[in-house]
Amino acid sequence: MNTIRKASLLQKRRWRIRKKITGTALRPRVSVRFTTKHIYAQAIDDDKAVTLVFLGTLDPELRKQKLTANLAGAKALGVAFALKAKAAGLASVVFDRNGALYHGKVKVFADAAREGGLQF
Repeated sequence: MNTIRKASLLQKRRWRIRKKITGTALRPRVSVRFTTKHIYAQAIDDDKAVTLVFLGTLDPELRKQKLTANLAGAKALGVAFALKAKAAGLASVVFDRNGALYHGKVKVFADAAREGGLQF
């Protein structure tokens, strides 16, 4: 019963955030999701409902580094995601923390993406 309540509160936070931010072709939304083992990030154009860039710790190149959902993994994935997004022609994005607090792993990912050249 308690896990159902936590999941519903998380979904309400996601909806509250998504009311305020949307991604466009010029400024896509970067959504980051942390599970217990992995990290996933994607750049989304909400106007066309298309994912422009996707990267996760399960990517073959990043899997060799054995990244997990911790601070070191978030930093490495943030830099790699920024490089992949820049290669796809994205310079400016909107950050979607996906219901998580902007603290810890989420903040490290965002700072690493900024270091990699993305502007939010």
